[in-house]
Amino acid sequence: MATFLMFGKYSSDALKGISAARTKKGTGVVKKFGGEVISMYAMLGEYDLLIIAAFPTVEEAMQASVGLNKLTGISFTTLPAVTVDAFDKLMAKI
Repeated sequence: MATFLMFGKYSSDALKGISAARTKKGTGVVKKFGGEVISMYAMLGEYDLLIIAAFPTVEEAMQASVGLNKLTGISFTTLPAVTVDAFDKLMAKI
């Protein structure tokens, strides 16, 4: 499983739907596409929300990102991430 950082930005309508129930449904969307939520954070600044999740493939991460937008109205910027240790090992092969 690969790790993805999902940065969310609330729309005006998305703000109106904030609830624990919606969060639970959002977690279900991640699971529907083979993912696992590692952690979630509310933030201040450019992004309002950060979900750290693991997915088997990029395609499933994309499906979850769009699925969450359709469910919540929150737009996501979803980026793959590797640990620095894994990055160092990859770069050693160059």
